[in-house]
Amino acid sequence: MRLYKIFAPLLIAGMAGCATRAYVVADAPPPPREEVVAFRPGQVWIHGHWERHGSRWTWRDGRYERERPGYVYMEGRWQHNGREHVWVDGAWRRRTTGVVRR
Repeated sequence: MRLYKIFAPLLIAGMAGCATRAYVVADAPPPPREEVVAFRPGQVWIHGHWERHGSRWTWRDGRYERERPGYVYMEGRWQHNGREHVWVDGAWRRRTTGVVRR
């Protein structure tokens, strides 16, 4: 096992600026499944995603979470990194206000 496979989750978590679960796999995940989402006041939809368990891909269904005032949810994602794919967990981030200048 190469050292970067051990340290990649720590590096990614450090880049994300928070405690983040991440893991590295060689195979690309299957395409995301389509999910039917209904609007629910005060709730945020967290999309489902593929997870790797041993040699098999399994789908983790999406779910609703209670809205957090002043925060926005950044979806989890699979990032392509050379020959490998890295899962970076989603996380709540403080909503920031900024000025966009052109």
